[in-house]
Amino acid sequence: MELNELVNLIGNVGFPVAVSAYLLIRLEKQITTLTSSINKLNTIISTKLGVVIQTEKDNISA
Repeated sequence: MELNELVNLIGNVGFPVAVSAYLLIRLEKQITTLTSSINKLNTIISTKLGVVIQTEKDNISA
């Protein structure tokens, strides 16, 4: 994100919203990686325990 875009964003929506948007954009990849890791752990734990653990995807499609 360029400095001019950031200044325009702050002017249009306010400082707190601009900071929140900037942080969400910067942290998106890390959040995706963490989600993937949690899903893998869920699979490993359910396999080791021999139980079925429902995920949000399972609840939505059911």
